[in-house]
Parts: sequence; C-alpha cells; structure tokens
Amino acid sequence: MTLLKEYILPRLVQWVVVVFVGVTITFLIPRLSPSNPVDQALGRLSSFQNLDPQAARMLRETLEDLYGLKGNIFEQYVAFWKRVLRGDLGPSFLAFPTPVSRMIGTSLGWTVGLLGTALIISWLLGIFLGSLAGYFPDRWWSKVLEQSLVTVYPVPYFILAFVLLMLFTYYWPLFPLVGGATGTPGFNWEYISSLFHHSFLPALSIIVGATAFRFIMAKALASTEVSSDHVQYAEVAALPKYKILISYVIRNTMLPHVSDLALSLGSIFEGALITEVVFSYPGLGYTLYSAINAADYNLIMGITLLSIVGIATASLLVDLSYPLFDPRVRYR
Repeated sequence: MTLLKEYILPRLVQWVVVVFVGVTITFLIPRLSPSNPVDQALGRLSSFQNLDPQAARMLRETLEDLYGLKGNIFEQYVAFWKRVLRGDLGPSFLAFPTPVSRMIGTSLGWTVGLLGTALIISWLLGIFLGSLAGYFPDRWWSKVLEQSLVTVYPVPYFILAFVLLMLFTYYWPLFPLVGGATGTPGFNWEYISSLFHHSFLPALSIIVGATAFRFIMAKALASTEVSSDHVQYAEVAALPKYKILISYVIRNTMLPHVSDLALSLGSIFEGALITEVVFSYPGLGYTLYSAINAADYNLIMGITLLSIVGIATASLLVDLSYPLFDPRVRYR
C-alpha cells in the first residue's frame, strides 16, 4: 500500500499534469503563428475564381468549424479538448478531406518500422560492444572500436544521412533515392524486399550514431562495474569470462539501459524529421514537415500530441518498472 500511495500515485498524477500542459501548449502555439489556414484556403480559391461574398462568408464559417477555429480562444480550447478526448482531430488541410487520424496512422507504421528496428539494433549493439570494451579495455580491438565510435559520435545523424545519400544513391547507386517501398503492398517477397531496400540507408544513418552513444554509456558503466567486489570475487573464483560479462557486468548495468530504451521508444512518435526529409521517407517526420509548410494546424497538433503522450507514457512506464528491476525502490 505504501508503494501505491507514495510511489505509483504521484507518478500517475505527474503523467496527467504533463499531458494536460502539453495539450494546452500544443493548442496555443499554432494559434500564435502569423499564417492562418482558413485565409490561405480562401486565398487559393479566390485566385482561380471570383467568390460571391455570401458564399465566401459561409465557406469561411465552415472551414473555421472544421479546423477548430470557430469562436473565441476559450471556446476553441474547450472544443479542442472535446475533440481530443473523442480522438477526432478533424480533417487535414494538406490532404482535405482526409482525417488527421488516418494520415497519422498511415505515417506511424513507416516510422515505427524504421525507428523501432534502428532503435533495437543500436541498443543491443551499443550495450554488447560497450560492455565488451569495458571488460577488456586493454585489447587492441577494444581501443580501435572505441576510437572509431567516439569519432563518429559527435557527427549529427542528418550529416551522416547526407553523406550516405551522396555515396550510395549518386556516386554508387546501390539504393533508391526516395520513397519507402515499391510495388503493391502485401506479404510477398518483392514488396518486403523493397521495404528493406528503401529503409536501409535511413536506418543505417540512425543506427551508427545511436550505437556510438550507447557504446560510450555502456563502456563507462561496465568500467565501473568491473572494479566492484562481486566481479573481482568472480574473477578470483575463476568463472568463465563470458559468464562474468553477461551475468555480472551487463546484468548489473541494465537499469540505465532499460530507462534509455523506454524513453527512446517513446520518442519514436516524434519521427526522425531530418532523416525522413532527406530520404523522402513517408513517416511522421516527413508528414510533419509537409504539414508545417502547408500551415496544417490539425495535422501539426495531431503529430505533436502523439509525441507528447508517447514520451510522457514512456517516462511513466520507466518509473513504474523501477520496482521490478531495483529492489531498493520497493523497500525504501
């Protein structure tokens, strides 16, 4: 009961507050923008034909209602919350009259497939290689690996994306320049292989930098753990090296890695904006970029809300999982 009252409930309340504040800020920021999607829509229509004033007024009222811009700011805020709770984010201005929820659902699959795969691969590689380098710091391959990844780490992932794009789509055209796949979607080898072919370079640009970061963190944790008493005792007891590495070093450094994994999974819902734009990959990042260019309020707010809820929920799950991994949380 103490765990529920003093640990779980405060974090649930914190999650509600974070989501509430995030939704409120998401509502306010687009309305501070100088561009108005209704004015832009009417401007495009009037550039091709003359609109009757009465028809223009009725069209404006309809568009304001569709985009949640009807009434004063308080009325818009109340209506916005009602729509959010119903899961109705309105139509997209970019692809009218397609609902925002459908556009996000379509883009989300691409982003989860790309970032989810890249995240898991980089997480596993970073932990294993970093722990290995921390446990065997004097081996030549450990030093070469460390120097290589430390050199790569400061390079922004989008710079790496541009380099890969130039090398492997222009100078050596081994991979496609744009898109997420070719052919008719389905569970067939032609379509699935095209998915891997199109996503290889975007995933590689993310995996390299993320692996370098997790390598540095895992090596630092492993280097500290190697000097601990239980690892020294295992060395004296002549336990196999692989068993010490897995059962004593990696296992006892997993708590920070689990936190990193959960928070990174939450950030998937942001999308990899620059990478997706560079490769024209049809994920959330590219959709958000298109929505910003078109001043699509509803789509911008929908993707932002998804990101806020995703990251807040991931943080909540990390906090709630600590008692499972760290007994000190349960008994304090």
